[in-house]
Amino acid sequence: MSEKNREGKRTAREKLAVEREKQKSADRRRRALIVGGAVVAVLGLAAVIGVVAANAGKDDDSEASGPVVAPSGAQGKDGLAIPVGKDSAKPTLTVWEDFRCPACKSFETAYRPVIHELTNAGELKVEYHLVTLIDGNMRGTGSRTAANAAACAQDAGKFPAYHDVLFDNQPPEVDDAFADNARLIELAGKVDGLDTPAFRACVEKGTHNGWVAKSHQAFDKGGFSGTPTVLFDGENIYQDRTMTPAKLKQMVQEANKE
Repeated sequence: MSEKNREGKRTAREKLAVEREKQKSADRRRRALIVGGAVVAVLGLAAVIGVVAANAGKDDDSEASGPVVAPSGAQGKDGLAIPVGKDSAKPTLTVWEDFRCPACKSFETAYRPVIHELTNAGELKVEYHLVTLIDGNMRGTGSRTAANAAACAQDAGKFPAYHDVLFDNQPPEVDDAFADNARLIELAGKVDGLDTPAFRACVEKGTHNGWVAKSHQAFDKGGFSGTPTVLFDGENIYQDRTMTPAKLKQMVQEANKE
């Protein structure tokens, strides 16, 4: 083979190699575009899902609570306190509670006997403020729905007993069982005379939802750190690690001597 022919074949092979490399480069770019497009599509879908989820959360948060209808006998600023005990009692215990809050149940378990003793004796007045903190932290509506039901019980003159029943039957914090009106009505059967058509209608209509929302707003504005928040004549006592039911009883008795 002549030198000229060998040179021609070598040039042809080199051209073919260059073309193959160009084709490989084009294939790589095409695959990159396909993968990149897929990633963008996935991210776009995730963004859409995120927006939908965020909007769903916003819808829940911004759901209209309705007019502010205070329960019968509510007292204090804006009628946000449900009173238990005699108005003539000298000291006042102010309690901010959430029916879904495990710490609130612990407080009730420990302090309820002495609180009942002192309120029944006319030595202490308790003002209960209902909060929906767990609904915000864990999601759901059980705090609000239970608080509305408790306000409905107040309308019927049965708040103290129903309040205790709700805490005695509190579901696990992550279980939004109190969001079910049927469950709240079922528990009303444990309080003599509470399960009436008027109570059921009040629960099912969410008559006091607006009042509950306003109560929680007052909690936020108060700058409290959590539930339960317990104030004795305005002083936060539950954060005092030395506080006990016996000490609270002594404080009440001393206040009544003044």
